[in-house]
Amino acid sequence: MGNDRPDCNTNKQQSRGGSDAMTCLILGGGGFLGYHLCLALLEAGHRVRIFDRPNIRRFAVLPQHTIEWIEGDFINSEDLETALSECHIIYHLACTTLPRSSNDNPVYDIETNVVGTLRLLDLARRKRGTKIIFISSGGTVYGIPKEIPIRESHPTDPVCSYGIAKLMIEKYLFLYNRLYGLDYCIFRLANPFGERQKVAAEQGAVAVFLHKALNDDTIEIWGDGTVIRDYIYVRDAMDALVSAIAYSGEHRVFNIGSGQGRSLNQLLSEIEQVLGRSVRHAYVQGRAFDVPSNILDISLAAEMIGWRPQTPFHEGLSVTLAWIRDNNKKIPER
Repeated sequence: MGNDRPDCNTNKQQSRGGSDAMTCLILGGGGFLGYHLCLALLEAGHRVRIFDRPNIRRFAVLPQHTIEWIEGDFINSEDLETALSECHIIYHLACTTLPRSSNDNPVYDIETNVVGTLRLLDLARRKRGTKIIFISSGGTVYGIPKEIPIRESHPTDPVCSYGIAKLMIEKYLFLYNRLYGLDYCIFRLANPFGERQKVAAEQGAVAVFLHKALNDDTIEIWGDGTVIRDYIYVRDAMDALVSAIAYSGEHRVFNIGSGQGRSLNQLLSEIEQVLGRSVRHAYVQGRAFDVPSNILDISLAAEMIGWRPQTPFHEGLSVTLAWIRDNNKKIPER
């Protein structure tokens, strides 16, 4: 199996923030983001507990560390209460929908994500010293941008239920802080990519495109390929989340991205560069929920929590390519 940690990040964030070791709960931590957040927290000296649905494939971590796994249902209060026991830092990554499918059933989106989060907040507010760190969506909560790059103060007019649900959770966090003093921090994440990202998913263009290119399959590009997104290497993004443990400033909402935009056509071109050859691609009908451009202004995170992305896009792309090649038997060495 390939190395899950590129050399460019080996020495980053060993004990960022100077905070004491904490037991951190990652809700929905069994996936791509959860894996990298788990590593970042362990490297910073914290303890990690992961809560996720039953029967998921549990990942291994660094040999010198162990993590605790708890299985359960996010919308079940008893399961949540068990998971929260003795944890005061709670990372909320749990989500049951995707931007592409969320408009098909908004009621399900609200019942599983928003209502589940309200149960979480009711439990958390009773625990003194609890802090919720919520992973929101910088790609959907703003809707069609009125200015680029997008600041945190930009109007929020999502064009998909996924973004509306994320924004509702943000508002409830504000309310529970106002009513009960519940501490929180929100990170509006751009488009993360990196090792272990699913290559057969409905989101994550970098991993999906790389996988198809390596297998000489046709890459489908939505619309004319001019849709612009902000792609952030996943370990850089997770470093920001770890920094939130020690942060106690006035600002609660932060954009986390690269601060740079790339169109799908540009992404395709850079994949061809790292492969050293052209790749098959075809243009298909655009998607109604895709905004034309989304680039996040990340200056507030730099100013308030001292975070900036460290990994150049080309470097992160090369690392992701190597991991996909090493971990997919279908992919021939070229």
